[in-house]
Amino acid sequence: MEKTFNAAEAEPKILAKWDEANAFAAGANASRDETFCIMIPPPNVTGSLHMGHAFNNTLQDILVRWHRMRGFDTLWQPGTDHAGIATQMVTEREMAANGEPSRREMGREKFLDRVWQQKVKSRGTIIGQLKRLGASCDWSREAFTMGGAEGDPDRGNHANFHDAVIKVFVEMYNKGFIYRGKRLVNWDPHFETAISDLEVEQVEVNGKMWRLRYKLDGGETYEHPIEFDEEGNPTDWETRDYLTVATTRPETMLGDTGVAVHPEDRRYAHLIGKTVTLPICGRSIPIVADEYADPEKGTGAVKITPAHDFNDMEVGKRTGLRAINVMTTRAAMFLRGNDDFAEGCPADMIGAAIERYDGMDRYEARDAIVTEARDNGWLDGIDEDKHMVPHGDRSKVAIEPYLTDQWFVDAAKIVGPALDAVRKGMAAQEAGEFDEAAGYTRILPERDAKTYYHWLENIEPWCISRQLWWGHQIPVWYDDDGNEYCAATEDEAVVMSGGKALTRDEDVLDTWFSSGLWPIGTLGWPEETEAYAKYFPTSTLITGFDIIFFWVARMMMMQLAVVDQIPFHTVYVHALVRDEKGKKMSKSLGNVLDPLELIDEYGADAVRFTLASMAAMGRDLKLSTQRIAGYRNFATKIWNAARFAEMNECKPVPGFDPAGVTQTVNRWIVGEIARARVAHDAALDAYRFNDAANGLYATVWGKVCDWYLEFAKPLFASGDEAVIAETRATMAWVIDQCLVMLHPTMPFVTEELWGQIADREKLLVHTDWPTYGEELVDAEADREMNWVIGLIEAIRSVRAQMHVPAGLKVPLLQAELDAKGQAAWNRNEAMILRLARVVGVDTVDTLPKGAVTIAVEGAVFGLPIADIIDVDEEKARLEKVLGKLAKELGGLRGRLNNPKFAESAPAEVVEETRDNLAAREEEEAKIKDALARLAEIG
Repeated sequence: MEKTFNAAEAEPKILAKWDEANAFAAGANASRDETFCIMIPPPNVTGSLHMGHAFNNTLQDILVRWHRMRGFDTLWQPGTDHAGIATQMVTEREMAANGEPSRREMGREKFLDRVWQQKVKSRGTIIGQLKRLGASCDWSREAFTMGGAEGDPDRGNHANFHDAVIKVFVEMYNKGFIYRGKRLVNWDPHFETAISDLEVEQVEVNGKMWRLRYKLDGGETYEHPIEFDEEGNPTDWETRDYLTVATTRPETMLGDTGVAVHPEDRRYAHLIGKTVTLPICGRSIPIVADEYADPEKGTGAVKITPAHDFNDMEVGKRTGLRAINVMTTRAAMFLRGNDDFAEGCPADMIGAAIERYDGMDRYEARDAIVTEARDNGWLDGIDEDKHMVPHGDRSKVAIEPYLTDQWFVDAAKIVGPALDAVRKGMAAQEAGEFDEAAGYTRILPERDAKTYYHWLENIEPWCISRQLWWGHQIPVWYDDDGNEYCAATEDEAVVMSGGKALTRDEDVLDTWFSSGLWPIGTLGWPEETEAYAKYFPTSTLITGFDIIFFWVARMMMMQLAVVDQIPFHTVYVHALVRDEKGKKMSKSLGNVLDPLELIDEYGADAVRFTLASMAAMGRDLKLSTQRIAGYRNFATKIWNAARFAEMNECKPVPGFDPAGVTQTVNRWIVGEIARARVAHDAALDAYRFNDAANGLYATVWGKVCDWYLEFAKPLFASGDEAVIAETRATMAWVIDQCLVMLHPTMPFVTEELWGQIADREKLLVHTDWPTYGEELVDAEADREMNWVIGLIEAIRSVRAQMHVPAGLKVPLLQAELDAKGQAAWNRNEAMILRLARVVGVDTVDTLPKGAVTIAVEGAVFGLPIADIIDVDEEKARLEKVLGKLAKELGGLRGRLNNPKFAESAPAEVVEETRDNLAAREEEEAKIKDALARLAEIG
């Protein structure tokens, strides 16, 4: 066996071995009827592995490998998402870099051929990266959310996802669940398409707030308060013939159709129902009452532009205001030929406005309007204003709320079953009666179910159309009169129309619509495939909190609407991977950790184990390279343990019965392994990935490597062939069991060791999971060895606290020792003396002054160290450290007890302060304990 495990060399060879054995195929190693199926959240086909992917897929792989080894008929379904806007952007960017014709110059058909080429070129990147992580998907079943569409070079080689998507659209259209209507959407002027809320990022900008004066019609005036007493009562007024509105977007004023004031705002209540004239175009617009207007914010009078602001649209609906769109799809001013804009306005003013502003970019129009306001006396003032502006996450341009014709799912009609399924599942979970086969769904942790309820109980129509070319083109055709015909094919639509010439809708479906069908589409639906019959409904979905609504809820709604079944019984929502200080990873902050670089440096096993060990349910991870390096050391520890076993000629013994061992040390470690198996399985069964990983770490490093290997040395040196043979067989079994249990989390090093230790019938990935349990725990052996460990650890603790030189052996005094303790001492004396670094034991009636008391079950020992260390000097050192700690603790407690700190500091800073306080308090307790021991000495 090599001295060390070289992950960079071994991992590709192990991947090839798994691939050659078809180890991840659906049903591989199945020995029972139960199925376990996970659907991979499909990454973008042009994407690359990031830390969130690494975390998500590590957790999935742990469950998949665990179930596969337990004999479940297992399928981990892989695939990628066509990612409409992202893929089209990547393709157009590369075309521009290559000097190719633009998308519009190329035309739709040729451009789509070009995107398919891009897809083929890109898909191997993310798939290859997932394989490097160790993801044990059935790669032969790789799906694609546009698989089977026209132009797909792999058409016929995988599930025809395209036809499934089109079929669902047609069926939902025919049921009245899908309709076309004019609504306000997030519009990306760069890509000229509607985008989802998830594709919008809020960016804080240092902007301005412009105050504009709108003149009251009919010569109206009112008294506006301008000075106030200490209690806020007005003391002076001025006569005004205008209302002042405040806005961060003056360019939208051309679409204003009202001014809103709060119905209880005494300044304006008497003006409700009157009108003002909009500058530039001369439109007369009403003053309306609505609680959206905040008397404490701005001027208290709010310009309402229903076609260009989501809140304004709701105000407009409540108060009956018109919606006038004044922009093009490129966010330029749209005035010429705009009948809605011109309606009700003087012709001369409309003509002048068109000449000056039509076709102008929105920001150019903003500057021009502000200039005109200043020149003509209706600019009241300008204030600096820091505020959030929504931007497209791909285009990085400001999003424009835009009123346009789009296709929508009437989500209110299909949301009921999705809500009921989770309500029933969560009720069963809370009652401790959850049944995976009952047809309901639970969401873990429970707090994320609240997010699910919030979205679905306040459901809005779902905009599913996008103004792109790459995607599932909407299966609706129009005749010359605008009548629409929804059908799976054009031929069917022509028949429906009675033979008319038809034109197809140019829009494509939102990516989330197709990925919402991921569970059934990947399994071959609408065909009654063997995979669909066997694996649907699937078992568990592992996903991030940010797509509970965008993906999880929509899969629930759509599967229940289409096939009347839940898509999965459990949704496990993992938290966010942050940097070691708790900050969100960001390129701008320079704190992004690349999982592939980490794998290159530390190996996939170390990265995976780190992520699993920190995957506490509902708690964000604080990832550091130091932590990963620590778990690389763990892999090295396992490797060295196997080498130690090899050097002592430990080989697996066929038919070995762990229940039949006789030596106390061997009986003890067999029980520890059994306990670890039970605890690990209980943790994974409850999705406590961190408990499963940390429990194995504690057993493998803390019990096997730290203690058992040491305890076995005297047995190997005993000269008793029977004892030696038993210990060799036991150690070989123990090492094997460690490899088996660690394999789901650390697949590479364990598979490598499995093959190097002995010739095996099966790869470790297909080795049967153990079922032994508490029956292997020997109470007497357990008590004795834990007594020995407890004594050694207590002696080591005193030595460390008192700063006794590590290499110095000190005498041990025995004041009390019961019969069981004496028996344990007699059987393990040599080990205790060697591992605790003490020389012999002297029996005394009472411990002398200068000896530190060490109490264990049934015994009192003492360590005489007064003559070994300078007690006064050690006291002074610890008192100094304690004083420094007290100042730090005072500062930390003061910050946390300050309400302003908790309210204003970022959450990660507050959490870091709490963690620091806990660490310092723990350190303080240890020092006080050490001082108490020193006081005991004298």
